[in-house]
Amino acid sequence: MKLVVRVKLLPTPVQAAALEATLHACNQAATWAAGVAFEENARRPLELRKHAYAEIRERWGLGAQAAQHAIKKSCDAYTTLKANLRSGRYGRPGTKRHARASGKPVVFRPEAAQPYDDRMLSWQHQARTVSIWTTAGRLKGVAFTGQAEQLEVLAAHRRGESDLVCQGGKWFLIATCEIPEGDLNTHPDGFLGVDLGIANIAVTSDGERHCGRRINRKREQDRNLRRKLQKRNTKSAKRRAKKYAGKEARRNKDINHKISKRIVAEAERTGRGIALETLTGIRERARLRKPQRVKIHSWPFAQLGSFIAYKAKRAGVPVVYVNPAYTSQECSKCHHTARGNRPSQAVFSCRVCGFVEHADHNASHNIRQRGWMVWVCGAQSTAPELTLIA
Repeated sequence: MKLVVRVKLLPTPVQAAALEATLHACNQAATWAAGVAFEENARRPLELRKHAYAEIRERWGLGAQAAQHAIKKSCDAYTTLKANLRSGRYGRPGTKRHARASGKPVVFRPEAAQPYDDRMLSWQHQARTVSIWTTAGRLKGVAFTGQAEQLEVLAAHRRGESDLVCQGGKWFLIATCEIPEGDLNTHPDGFLGVDLGIANIAVTSDGERHCGRRINRKREQDRNLRRKLQKRNTKSAKRRAKKYAGKEARRNKDINHKISKRIVAEAERTGRGIALETLTGIRERARLRKPQRVKIHSWPFAQLGSFIAYKAKRAGVPVVYVNPAYTSQECSKCHHTARGNRPSQAVFSCRVCGFVEHADHNASHNIRQRGWMVWVCGAQSTAPELTLIA
């Protein structure tokens, strides 16, 4: 299983200047190579290499490996663009948005991530330093830091390339690690149903709610501040909004990590699997009032689901995905389904058997039951192949 660990570099001012110059040169070369690929219709590495390799090395002074990575980076960008066009992310063919996306070469930001392989980057884990190639020569003794658990994973399981990234004037290396999976529990003692919702971020079939008034109040404050900054529409307001958006995303990510860790730990402790709703297209399917639409769009539910999946895979906990249709309207006792079973957002009251419970708890029970049926029918545990853990 692939995980991604991010460590922070601590370069000196001279080293930081060399890294910045290298990043800019590599991205300029990749942008030029993308233009050549667009003009020559050479969007495979071997084809583009014939047109761009020598020019990249001569014009920008990149090493052999760096030039190869610039070419591959351009080709990968066109592959991603093609997939997005095919999936309809840029609208239907013939629309202006589709034409804008497909009718011009790919352009890379000056500080876009640059991949490094083992020939260009070496790690000294005991000294917590790296030796990294730059256009000014090889920099040795560049210090890095991170949490102890992350550094242990990095030292034991790092494989493949690492990406050099500059974010907000800070330097990071994002390394890919191959983590061994836990032994899958092939005979789970039932499933733990997890309902992802609006008022509560996550509710389990054990009755545990993962949210709280404090988080909801903070989310409301974030929305109000974002709305005020958008109304002002000045440069300082935009700068502050961008800075605060990063802070908000980091806080939400931390909460999702904590929620997913508790859910997986409970399932592992009790020998159960985890049943989740299939969230694909949830925003298009949901019919909500305006305040609820704001809430459901402001939380990264897909991120939470991926965190649960990869943590469960490491722990050997099976994960299944169920059809979310009518889980909030179906009675978990008699299975009568009707819109009238939901007199309010928080209350479920069955019109047939009279069963009354919190609506999210009732939905989590339905997800648990559907998860068991999916498992009995032979579903496999699934998890994303690449997840950022630091």
